[in-house]
Amino acid sequence: MRADESRPGSPAHTGAAAVVAEAARDNAAWCDAMCRAHGLPGRFTAHAWSSPRRTPPYYPDAVTLSPAATEAGVLGGIDAGPGASVKDSFATLDLAPHGFRVLFEARWLHRPAAPAPDPAGDVAWGRVRSASELREWERACLGGETDGLFPPSLLEEAAILYGRRDGALVCGAVLTSTGEAVGVSNVFAAGCDDDTAWAGTVAQAARRFPGRPLVGYESDTAPAERHGFTPTGPLRVWLRG
Repeated sequence: MRADESRPGSPAHTGAAAVVAEAARDNAAWCDAMCRAHGLPGRFTAHAWSSPRRTPPYYPDAVTLSPAATEAGVLGGIDAGPGASVKDSFATLDLAPHGFRVLFEARWLHRPAAPAPDPAGDVAWGRVRSASELREWERACLGGETDGLFPPSLLEEAAILYGRRDGALVCGAVLTSTGEAVGVSNVFAAGCDDDTAWAGTVAQAARRFPGRPLVGYESDTAPAERHGFTPTGPLRVWLRG
């Protein structure tokens, strides 16, 4: 699942169902990479990815990969006690009877394969290559919280990008390449506006993975929509208190 910046292009998805399935699988692969980096290997089945042990902060214990996933099937693969979370990729589960509540709702996003011009402005983009740079990136992404969430082994799993202005790290994103589409996640603006962060992320994705569509999800889709993404199917994240 190493990000391959030389991979040739592939056709864009057709249909919202295909987009959601591709996006959910890419997101699950990124969750799996994060868990493996913390010594917590997960498990893929036809209907879900899951971790039998509690995952790192901000990452779910399960991600559904099919609308055919069932409550019993998903919860049977995780520690379903307090603190458990499930990314319901197709918004089809009802986990309320099992003590869960909806933490947030979002929409999957899709951007067709297309060239993107370098964004105007004074932000210089690059790829995180070292452990010290990754620590700096993480502090900017999380506002100084949860130091050590992103172990250095993730640098071999994804393209972790930064944007700098006058030497200061002001924005960033993660690009994952596990299927036909490229996953876009962790887009943040810590010293610039959202449009600068999204424009740079799209331009970097087009340069590093030419000819491939982009997928991701956001609760607030407006910034992504301004940069060529279209909202598709809904998702929910459930949390057990």
